[in-house]
Amino acid sequence: MYKFKAYTDGACSGNPGVGGWGAVLLAEKNNKIIKRKEISGSAVNTTNNKMELIAAIETLKALKKFTEICIITDSNYVKRGITEWLPSWKKNNWKTSSKKEVKNRKLWEELEELVNNNKVDWLWVKGHAGNIENERADFLAREEINKIKLAG
Repeated sequence: MYKFKAYTDGACSGNPGVGGWGAVLLAEKNNKIIKRKEISGSAVNTTNNKMELIAAIETLKALKKFTEICIITDSNYVKRGITEWLPSWKKNNWKTSSKKEVKNRKLWEELEELVNNNKVDWLWVKGHAGNIENERADFLAREEINKIKLAG
């Protein structure tokens, strides 16, 4: 049986500013990586949180069928948002506990729909702490920012 993992990350130069996202998708069998795929993208006027969300969204969009996957992120915003805060936001008509509009609502709705079409576990890891695949996802995100800056 295959096991699927994805490391996702987002980055921004300025906040808002030029942003990038990256993800490393891994298929494992008997604890060995048998397939690896890297995806990334960018946006010109965005925020770090949007890029973190889009990394998770694009990871799930890359799946071709129902998949059991663990998404590993260094973003507490994404992990806690999807696993803890979302039910309250929806119950409170997309308002935070301080009665403000939830930012990035459309992205949260898209992520929720994709999560509901798969079995997703979420794991938080500390960013920039030597986790090789998390560092690679960060590199992909920053590489996307550099591409825009060089083209600019």
